[in-house]
Amino acid sequence: MGETGLELPLELEAIKAILPHRYPFLLVDRVLELEEDKRVVAVKNITSNERYFIAGPGGVPTLPASILTEAMAQAGAILILSKPENRSRLVYFMGIDRVRYRRPVVAGDQLRLEGDVVRLRSKMGTLRGQALVDGKVVCEGQMTFALGNRLEAS
Repeated sequence: MGETGLELPLELEAIKAILPHRYPFLLVDRVLELEEDKRVVAVKNITSNERYFIAGPGGVPTLPASILTEAMAQAGAILILSKPENRSRLVYFMGIDRVRYRRPVVAGDQLRLEGDVVRLRSKMGTLRGQALVDGKVVCEGQMTFALGNRLEAS
C-alpha cells in the first residue's frame, strides 16, 4: 500500500470508489502506478463493442479524439482524487492545451494512459497526459483542472 492507502493495481471497483463516472463513460479499466502528487499510469482496453466508435480512414472504426482525451483526463482525476483529503471532492476539467493526436486507436488496442503533475495547488492544477499504444504515443496534451466540493442532493 502506498501513501494513498490504496493497493495497486487498482481494479474496476476500486476505480469506481474514486471516480463518479459509470459505464459507458468510465474509461479507465485498471491503474498500474500511482505516485501521490506526481504520476499515474492506467490502462483502457479498447474493444469492438465500444458504442462511441466512429468511421475512420478506410471505414475502420476508430476511437473519437474526444473520448481519448477524456480517458487521459480520467486517469489524471484518479491521481488527484486518490489522495485521502480529496476523496470527497470532484475534479472539474477546465481545459487542454498543446494537444496532439498522432494516430487512430482501434478495437484490440490497449491504451496506456500516463499522467504527470506539472503544477499542483490546493484548488487547481495542471497535468501532462499521454496515451500510448504498443509504446507509441497516440495522443498527448496538457490538462488544467479545478477541485471543487461535491454538491449534496437536496
